[in-house]
Amino acid sequence: MSDAFFHPVSGFDLPRFAGVPAFMRLPYVPPGHERFSEVDIGLIGVPWDSGTTNRPGPRHGPRQLRDASTMIRAEHPVSGVRPFEAMNCADLGDVGPNPADIADSMERITEFYARVIGAGIRPLTAGGDHLSSLPILRAVAAGGPVGMVHFDSHTDLYHSYFGGTMYTHGTPFRRAVEEGLLDPKRVVQIGIRGTQYDSEDRDFARSEGIRIIPIEEFHARGPEDVMAEARDIVGDLDTYVSYDIDFVDPTFAPGTGTPEVGGPNSYQALQVVRGLEGVRIVGADMVEVSPPFDPSGGTAFLGVSIMFELLCQMVTGAPD
Repeated sequence: MSDAFFHPVSGFDLPRFAGVPAFMRLPYVPPGHERFSEVDIGLIGVPWDSGTTNRPGPRHGPRQLRDASTMIRAEHPVSGVRPFEAMNCADLGDVGPNPADIADSMERITEFYARVIGAGIRPLTAGGDHLSSLPILRAVAAGGPVGMVHFDSHTDLYHSYFGGTMYTHGTPFRRAVEEGLLDPKRVVQIGIRGTQYDSEDRDFARSEGIRIIPIEEFHARGPEDVMAEARDIVGDLDTYVSYDIDFVDPTFAPGTGTPEVGGPNSYQALQVVRGLEGVRIVGADMVEVSPPFDPSGGTAFLGVSIMFELLCQMVTGAPD
């Protein structure tokens, strides 16, 4: 059972529109806080989108996601899991990026997460664009490569952009494989779709043993069958989960920079995370929520609902 200090504020005690927003109304316990070392799962914001190549905005994602997360309650409606009672969860704050310097920002992010991992805390991140995942993985996989379940419209496996720019939101997992952070044979990418520049990313995936499940196959087989294969691929070893909100059809999640039509609906967006049951999750992220493209906040609410699903899986699939 978790310490009562780490329980969220209830909507029965303080209206959800009141108070200072923290992720899921949890206590704010940044590095250096006297109770930092007691946290089991830390929710972290990475307000950074310098890897974006078209429509910017995910740097504003963590703030909108925090505000939307005040609607999250204590118990999962299907499994009955009560994550805040099972483990000590807290909002660890934001990593402060350098919006003018990609390399410096990545160093800052990795340094922050290395401190989190060093304290025995598993991170659940709100991005930020998808390049954010690379410096996070540099900390999470410092002890050796991990597997990954990746929900997205795009593979993010391109070599470079604009004649040699190596660090964009379309390249993080190419770099992660090259740096030995990911075991490519334990990586599965689900929901890939949309028009392509060429087949370079898929050719790389094929050469490295990365399993791509395109959206056509996802719809033909259904979430349950697809996730059974995903669990087989990652097995019972350490696994990272990366969830790009553009995995979801833009009808349900318009607030993102690179939407692709033909995706899953909002219920299927939850189903796939429920299909991670038993996976040994050492960290997870929700990225590419871009408030300027959905000021109503509906995309952000879907994003934090997915984060709650991820949190419940992190609690039940906790490493020994």
